[in-house]
Amino acid sequence: MPLHTQQFFDDVLQLPFDGTVVGDAFYATFGSGSPLRLRIDFAATITHGEYGGLRLAVVHAEQGAIDTAILSFADHHTFARRDARLDIAPGGGGHSTFRDWHTQRSEPPWKGADGADLRQAIEQYAEVWFPGSSGRPPVPGRGAGPAPHAAPGLVRGGRRTR
Repeated sequence: MPLHTQQFFDDVLQLPFDGTVVGDAFYATFGSGSPLRLRIDFAATITHGEYGGLRLAVVHAEQGAIDTAILSFADHHTFARRDARLDIAPGGGGHSTFRDWHTQRSEPPWKGADGADLRQAIEQYAEVWFPGSSGRPPVPGRGAGPAPHAAPGLVRGGRRTR
């Protein structure tokens, strides 16, 4: 059964930035000339066809993934209401997960998901790599870009001291 990825990103997450779904992953670009992309896909559990969160990755067009983070559905209360209604306790099968192998289902497997906490976490992650991506004004005291820092210089031809 398809994961209905586009519908998940449109209906559940409602992210403040534009992107496109390719297969089962969402890709967003920030800035016209940047080689960096944000990729979001479902993070599988050890059970085949079961997903327990989202995998966020900053992907460089030539170098591949340069940073990855996993946001679990349990930590972000995505299925808390559904699990309470169905009396699925933490540690029990199906808690804070969804499965894509129910072929008899007509609705998406993540029906009942609340994406508010996930959306906030994704926005925070994107702000680290793509300042201004959430459309919010910058935090006072922080610059628009990465903070400059002085890298230690290389010592060449000198004697080492202890």
